[in-house]
Amino acid sequence: MQWTDRIRQIKIILVFAAVIIAVASLLVSHFLVRDLSKEERNKMEVWAQALHALNAADEHTDLSLVLRVIEGNNTIPVIVLNDDGEITDYRNIDDTIRIDNYLRRMIQTGDTIRIDSQVICYDESIMLKRLSVWPYVQLGIVLIFVVVAIFALLSSKRAEQNKVWVGLSKETAHQLGTPVSSLMAWVEMLKEEYPNDHLLPEMDKDVKRLQLIAERFSKIGSLPEPVEASMNEVLQHVVEYMDRRTSNQVQILCQFPDHEVIVRMNASLFEWVIENLCKNAVDSMEGKGTITLTLYDELQQIAIEVQDTGKGIKKKYLNSVFMPGFTTKKRGWGLGLSLARRIVEEYHKGHIFVKQSEIGVGTTFRIEMPKS
Repeated sequence: MQWTDRIRQIKIILVFAAVIIAVASLLVSHFLVRDLSKEERNKMEVWAQALHALNAADEHTDLSLVLRVIEGNNTIPVIVLNDDGEITDYRNIDDTIRIDNYLRRMIQTGDTIRIDSQVICYDESIMLKRLSVWPYVQLGIVLIFVVVAIFALLSSKRAEQNKVWVGLSKETAHQLGTPVSSLMAWVEMLKEEYPNDHLLPEMDKDVKRLQLIAERFSKIGSLPEPVEASMNEVLQHVVEYMDRRTSNQVQILCQFPDHEVIVRMNASLFEWVIENLCKNAVDSMEGKGTITLTLYDELQQIAIEVQDTGKGIKKKYLNSVFMPGFTTKKRGWGLGLSLARRIVEEYHKGHIFVKQSEIGVGTTFRIEMPKS
């Protein structure tokens, strides 16, 4: 949970930093664009006065400064019109074919200056236009950086979780292996010594159950090869096991298709997933209620729903139930659903999620897997 909280805090910090950078960039750019726009307006007013002076000059007037001002405009597009609206001159416009469209846009924006019988229309310079766009480009770059950073953090988190799962599973399987083998040997010796004892078969089942658990941990720590198996049989095995382990006040209903649903899977691990969901359902119902196990054979996939009549899950917890360490039980480890998701998504390329949950009514978990 500490790692999960840390990741959440880092994501919040990154998003907050991105918002601050974006707002700051937009504000700075806005003030710069406003100031440069005023400056260009002043330059064009000076340019218009110079053009007026040029038109009003006689042969004795010194035009060196006037021409210098007029020729000095190399960045701001400008079009000069007479009283009849005809273009008499233009500067810094490369696309002369579309000059009429350019003129209409200038008039619509209202960037015009009237000097006597002439109207001077101008547009923003290329530099001012680029500066107006730059904060949005910068915002996009910052957002891409934040997304990549969050993705890297999540990938690092998942890689670390995978290492922990593999190491924990292998060590658990190793630790269980020796005592389980010894127990199996002792059971066989007891069978020979007391062949008619009615408790030994039950003891043998429990020891084999321990062996199955050790085998499952071993498979989680490796890459088990899926094989084609009947999902109907896998679910039926879980139902039979749960019937023996739960009280008579828990009713398990099955809704399976009439035909066999064949899926590529590791049956042992998938049984563990369904067992975990059923055990959680029993805990949620506090040992009294109904569990409905439904198998759907759909067009592109198969789906399994485990529905209970328990106390339900609060909405604020719906996105956290599959996180390692999350539990609402006093003595729970919070690993069951996280392990179930790993088995479904990593090993079987499926998807597990809470379909619906209502307080006091119950919860429905849904598993979706591709067909064989």
